[in-house]
Amino acid sequence: MKRGLTALGAALVLAPLCMGCAGGSPLLHSARALPTGDVRASLGLSANVAGGGLGTDLRRAKEIAATNPNAPGPAGSSPDYAKGALVAAAISPGVAPFVSARVGVGNRFDAALSYTGRAVRVDARRSFDSGHYSLSIGAGGTAALYGRQSGSELSGVDLGSLHGYGADVPILVGWQSTGALYQVWTGLRGGFEHDNISEVTSEPKSVTLGTPPLALSVDRFYGGGVLGIATGLRHIHVALEVAANYENVSGSFNGSNVRSQGFSVIPATALWWTF
Repeated sequence: MKRGLTALGAALVLAPLCMGCAGGSPLLHSARALPTGDVRASLGLSANVAGGGLGTDLRRAKEIAATNPNAPGPAGSSPDYAKGALVAAAISPGVAPFVSARVGVGNRFDAALSYTGRAVRVDARRSFDSGHYSLSIGAGGTAALYGRQSGSELSGVDLGSLHGYGADVPILVGWQSTGALYQVWTGLRGGFEHDNISEVTSEPKSVTLGTPPLALSVDRFYGGGVLGIATGLRHIHVALEVAANYENVSGSFNGSNVRSQGFSVIPATALWWTF
């Protein structure tokens, strides 16, 4: 357990050095929980690609921003722009780092702390193992971190002022070869996230310096499939994973209440070190 706490602390130290803005939050773990006391440190990258209606709405908002210097305009005047703003905040397409530490806590349970570019995720799960096969059921909670993202391409969408929370439930089945030379996993994952763009302060102010960000509130519900593979020798493995989700995004921005739907694809890779 001491090693686990040390690895968790190392992940926290590394996280601020690996800034990113993408909203993808990969699992990048197999279906089998780690043995008691074992620790796995992971370092890698993930991408988040918006497709379908999500991609269309984001492109349309960018076109408006490029052609209209006054965008987003008066409150309620541009629902198309508002849809893109919600996608930019909730989906955040792009590339981001992935830093994680997972530790086996006993009775086929393990837990992890991960940093995924704009958010941290804490999760725990239980695996049911039989020979080379495993089934795992877990639950995770996420927190989008205020001030961890760069500015958006959309005027008035201040991603640096975004903060929020969410939860997800992954169910995985998997197989691993003798000695864990090869590991394969697949399954389902669903969840939600609520995000806001607003000023956050610990003390009241009578005068606001500068222009406050335009208020944004968005709810995101998603569900889809996950497929991953890892290979390596002894303590070192390379993992590859891809997830595809159906996404429903709804909320308000600059006086417009709108909804956007579509799919996202999240490819990811990481180097595992187990000790």
